[in-house]
Amino acid sequence: MNLSLKSQLILYPLTIRQDKKHYIVEETLSGDFFEMPKICVDAIQLINSGKTLEYIEQKLKCTYPDEDVNLIDFAEQLLDLGLVKAVDGEQIQVKKKSQSPSGFTWIPTKAARVIFNKVTTKFFIALICLNILLVIVNPQLFPSYQDLFLFDAMMLNVLTYTVITLSLILFHEFGHILAVRSYGLPAKLDIGNRLFLVVFETDLSTAWKLQPKQRNVLYLAGICFDQLILFLAFSVKTFLPAGDTLFAGVAGIVILDISIKTVYQCCFYMKTDLYYLCENVTGCYNLMENGKQFLCRWIPFMKTDQTTEIFENEAKFVRLYSVFYICGVLLTFGLFIVYFVPQAFYAYSKTLPELLHPVGNPYFWDAIVFLGQTIVIIGLLCYSKWKNRVNNSL
Repeated sequence: MNLSLKSQLILYPLTIRQDKKHYIVEETLSGDFFEMPKICVDAIQLINSGKTLEYIEQKLKCTYPDEDVNLIDFAEQLLDLGLVKAVDGEQIQVKKKSQSPSGFTWIPTKAARVIFNKVTTKFFIALICLNILLVIVNPQLFPSYQDLFLFDAMMLNVLTYTVITLSLILFHEFGHILAVRSYGLPAKLDIGNRLFLVVFETDLSTAWKLQPKQRNVLYLAGICFDQLILFLAFSVKTFLPAGDTLFAGVAGIVILDISIKTVYQCCFYMKTDLYYLCENVTGCYNLMENGKQFLCRWIPFMKTDQTTEIFENEAKFVRLYSVFYICGVLLTFGLFIVYFVPQAFYAYSKTLPELLHPVGNPYFWDAIVFLGQTIVIIGLLCYSKWKNRVNNSL
């Protein structure tokens, strides 16, 4: 294959949508999305009309005299992205695998719109404000690291917390799924990790089919469901009779878990729901990559993506994101100091001495099972990281 200015390209089917600043280009077969400026979209439209690269280059140089136009480089980029089907009639061998989700279509769109519409969106916003007000009025609702230890047996504590946190994660992701289905789009649920936490993740790539304002609903849906459960837990802690310690204890674990996950949402060095919301609001869709490039001037060991570039008027958002990036790292250290380190110290300082009990003692087996649970959690985390590494290498 010889690529020259006389060449004519045939592209795979593309769907182009105007976004806030640029255009979102969807490769229909694979479901991949790309952000491109208008000059690239004009070039694609001219390619689709059967023009040669030479004609397109001259045309664009007249239309965009201040731009550095090089159609050979652009064509090579299209080839690298797998968007070119043929060059001068010669077929390009590209393996196309659909990345677009196709699940949960059994959930009716009308049913999902009952949960996510203009009225309920305002309700969820009011609920978030109400939860903040409840904590201010009643500081005792603020979680403590000791809320995790509901029983004397550590095995039961871990089992209870695991069941509760997995249930809350699934409920959070179900919020995303319902929001996606409310726009008639399919969804996909996968497994991932946040630091050392194993999590489920909803594939929100189909959000690019929507307008920017509509995407906000998809990104915030999980947090809205979290806040609904948090309000119910606050209500249980506030109005439950003082003697009912079991339900109050379970509510305490729910409050602790959701509070920690809410703080994680503010850790912008990870691609959380709030991170994607900020990308969507600012229209800067490579905030993390560009932010790392900005920070590597002062943090030389930080891994960066050299292929990304800052578009016009994005520099101020990148600098602001860099501040939030550092604040997110500090927040994580704060969580470790206030919650995770005290929890781990308490759990293992209580459990490890129990290994000295006789084999027939129930506390000995409590310690064995607790350590086994620890190994299982570490195994799940390793599996999640391995799977992410494999997916990134494909």
